[in-house]
Amino acid sequence: MKDYDNFFLPSSDLKKGKEFYQDLLGLPVKFDFSNMGMVAFKVGDNEPAIILKDISKFPQTKPTIWFVVDNVVEEHKRLKAKGLKFLSEPFPIQTGMAVEFEDPFGNRLGLTDYSKR
Repeated sequence: MKDYDNFFLPSSDLKKGKEFYQDLLGLPVKFDFSNMGMVAFKVGDNEPAIILKDISKFPQTKPTIWFVVDNVVEEHKRLKAKGLKFLSEPFPIQTGMAVEFEDPFGNRLGLTDYSKR
């Protein structure tokens, strides 16, 4: 794992989330895909963002940390062979591929790559 990618948080109200993160905390919007159920906020000059996910569109959402890897499909195979149980098979996203799993305590983690760049 090379770096953090994004931090996902569930939201029941994206408008209220924008008021909190943008207006109250002062974080600039990195992207606003409210129509698709997501709004991202920049934290300083870091690439990773805090992304709110609308639970009406993503009902299984829970706080999640994603990590950047070189190749999600290969890392999925490697970790699956070591016994890690994934929540799904790798799936395409706008920038590449991703996959999620949980640690032994139920914390959600994910892997992503930038293979579409």
